[in-house]
Amino acid sequence: MATPKFILDLRTKIGHDLLWLTGITGVVLNDADEVLLVRRADNGRWSLVAGILEPGEQPAVGLIREIQEETAVEAEIVRLVSMESLPPASYPNGDRVQFLDLCFRCRPLSGEPRVNDDESLDVRWWPLNDLPELTDRERASIENALSPDPTPVYVTP
Repeated sequence: MATPKFILDLRTKIGHDLLWLTGITGVVLNDADEVLLVRRADNGRWSLVAGILEPGEQPAVGLIREIQEETAVEAEIVRLVSMESLPPASYPNGDRVQFLDLCFRCRPLSGEPRVNDDESLDVRWWPLNDLPELTDRERASIENALSPDPTPVYVTP
């Protein structure tokens, strides 16, 4: 994922210190029981469409932007699936981050999936019964998005 300019600007002031960011993830499901996945250019693995909110950007608007930028698919938000703080992570250059991730179920409106930026190597619909290797968190996000219970998943005390 390309580093947004506002993060580069912040890094000139805070160096590699832990930076709290808002992440957004989309579980885009079509009527053929398929989910839209991207094969990331940075690590080669398949994943859900995800990104970072720009300052002042509304979460749903930011996710729709990310889906279109990465896959050329126009989509709409169906519902909020989950809210969770992810564990802190470090990048090879020493930058430390922690994300509050908002995951949404989405549906496609138009467009054929294709690589639409330099962040992905491949983009395609995957049948839900034949998914590639995904993280446990991504599999849980898909399960939660498919749940008939519309209540978002979140951690409680």
